[in-house]
Amino acid sequence: MKLTEKMSYLKGLIDGLEIDTSTKEGKVLVQMSEVMSELVLYVDDLQSQVDELTELCDILDEDLGQVEDDFYECDECDGDCDTCDDDEWDDDFDFDDDDDELYEITCPTCGDTILLDEGMIEEGSMNCPNCNELLEFDYDDLTIEDFEDKDEAPEKK
Repeated sequence: MKLTEKMSYLKGLIDGLEIDTSTKEGKVLVQMSEVMSELVLYVDDLQSQVDELTELCDILDEDLGQVEDDFYECDECDGDCDTCDDDEWDDDFDFDDDDDELYEITCPTCGDTILLDEGMIEEGSMNCPNCNELLEFDYDDLTIEDFEDKDEAPEKK
C-alpha cells in the first residue's frame, strides 16, 4: 500500500468517526489530518523528483562510460587496457600540450608512474593519485650528476 493510499484510508477513518470540531481535541485531530495529507503530497512529489534524477544519473553514467571507452580505447586489446603493458598504452597516447614539458616520476611507496608539468613541480609537493602518499620536490640538493643529460641540469645562482 502506497503512502497516499494509507493517508486516504486514514482520512476515511477520521471522517467516519464524525469528530466534533467544536472541541479542542477534535480541532487538533482534524488539523493533524490536514497537515499529514500535505506532507504525504510533498513526499510523493519528492519521490517523483528522486526517481527522475536517478533515471537521469543512470543515463549520464552510461554516456560517461561510453566516453571513457572511446577515449581510453587501446588498439592492442580492444579497449581493455588492464591486459596491456602500461608503457605500450602510454606510447599510443598523444599529448596535445606540446608547449608543456612533462616529467616522469615514480612514487617510492606504490611504484606508480606519474607525469608532471613544471607548474605541478613548482608547487613543491603533491599527493600520489594512486596511494595518496605526500610527494615532495626539492631541487636545492640536486647536483649535475643527478641528471642523465648534463646539459639539462639547472644553473646554480
